Amino acid sequence: MSTNRAPCVTAIASGKGGVGKTWFSITLAHALARDGARVLVLDGDFGLANIDIQLGLTPPHDLGGVIAGRVSLAQAAHAVPDGGFDVLAGRSGSGALAALPPETLRWLLTGLATLPHDHVLIDLGAGLEAPVRLLAARADQLLVLATDEPTSLTDAYAVLKLHAADRPAGPARIIVNQASSVASGQRTYATLARACARFLGHAPPLAGVIRKDSQVREAIRRQTLLLNRHPLSPAGADVCAIAATLRASPADTTKLPRSA
Repeated sequence: MSTNRAPCVTAIASGKGGVGKTWFSITLAHALARDGARVLVLDGDFGLANIDIQLGLTPPHDLGGVIAGRVSLAQAAHAVPDGGFDVLAGRSGSGALAALPPETLRWLLTGLATLPHDHVLIDLGAGLEAPVRLLAARADQLLVLATDEPTSLTDAYAVLKLHAADRPAGPARIIVNQASSVASGQRTYATLARACARFLGHAPPLAGVIRKDSQVREAIRRQTLLLNRHPLSPAGADVCAIAATLRASPADTTKLPRSA
């Protein structure tokens, strides 16, 4: 399914930490790759990068080397052999990367558009800092993860509110994670959607519900991919369904203007 067009850049946010955003980014990449797509996951949590740790990898290059000009983006992309996708690691604890200026972030996004991938997934850092907002606004689409915890819903709403201000009508979708059931996840979505409709004038659509699954924690603890270790897991099936939804209605990268 590879083409000559620029990759679809998807930013994945949550507002608060601990909702499974990094795990979801990795598993979504794996699901897309299993369908034949070329996928890169960029660790956009510049201060607390952990994608390489969750995968048990030690990439020879990271984003710090790219920013310093020692390697190119393509050279820094590290293959995940048992996943069929690539990762671009951040540098955990690097205050310098966490404070990257806007012009550097724009340069990075311009470079990502030249890579030979079909999808680039940016695992954004938790919080609402300027780098997170800029990356979300410049992506082709935004996925916001939330759980049924009140603080998660509040923070997810804050992300969507700022995204609407930074990029009016920018495409965003909601994913409910760690739901006790599909029906429960849909109710959680409805709560968030009502707040968005009332105060923002529109409610982003639901991209999917991921059920709570003890096999997720076990796979993370083992630093292995869920779809490999537990191919029949409920959470894995839910992520694969979300991947299918994104393939069926991708962001139109030729028509959606990105903010400056």
